[in-house]
Amino acid sequence: MSAPVTVIGLGAMGSVMAEVLLRNGHPVTVWNRTASKADPLVAKGATLAGSAAAAVAASDLVVISQIDYQAMYDSLAGDASALRGKVLANLSADTPAELRRAAAWASAHGAELVAGGIMVPPPGIGQPGSYTFYSGPEAALERHRATLAELSEVAYVGADHGLAMIYYKALLNLFWTILTGYGQSAALLRSAGLAAKDLRPFVTKMLTDLAGDGPMGFVGHLTEQIDGGVPDDEGTLAVRVADMAQIVHTFQDAGVDTGVAEAYLDLFRRDLDSALKTAGKP
Repeated sequence: MSAPVTVIGLGAMGSVMAEVLLRNGHPVTVWNRTASKADPLVAKGATLAGSAAAAVAASDLVVISQIDYQAMYDSLAGDASALRGKVLANLSADTPAELRRAAAWASAHGAELVAGGIMVPPPGIGQPGSYTFYSGPEAALERHRATLAELSEVAYVGADHGLAMIYYKALLNLFWTILTGYGQSAALLRSAGLAAKDLRPFVTKMLTDLAGDGPMGFVGHLTEQIDGGVPDDEGTLAVRVADMAQIVHTFQDAGVDTGVAEAYLDLFRRDLDSALKTAGKP
């Protein structure tokens, strides 16, 4: 029989994780601060624990999916003795510093924390292509890797508990930057009577090309530049400033919000000023 698993937190993500584990034959114990959220899972075979401590006691692996790490402290504050010997796979989002603090908190209660950052929305749990960054004690992760891999591919990034969230936040920053830019670019097309679907194929090609090895493979070029400590030259920075200034003016004329574009323009100007000062130019 598959190993028992406890799932604490039955929001959109936690509920799907519990359902996937049930479908794969695991005895699943669940707990949520609003107990009624467990009803659909109980109907499918999950066991609703009467308390968070009872839920923790039911399984060696405790998967936590809550709004933040403070929710874990609050939920488990009543009887922390149940934590001894447990592996807490906390897949909640928070700051890297908080994950490190949580590792010390778990250790003080005799538990091991494995921190995770899920790189997929709830419908992707258990589906091909999903993955989760994990950090913390590798031996603890390995004991439960097979179970966690049923939820998503396991991407272990190191023993420092904060690393999972550093990777997660780095990609989330990129995610929102790209989608915000796409929304504003689509608004620009709409100002000319066009639709977002007219832009989408070109955006898809650009994103594919940026990640590739061809002449538009700027992700690779920039990676080598960053890791090699090679700054942009003044000419490149000047072109960047000119391009962004024109984008700001274009957005203004089209009635598109310029806040993000102006922030980038300010950043590019500061980069150019710094490069000119370094070169001893006015």
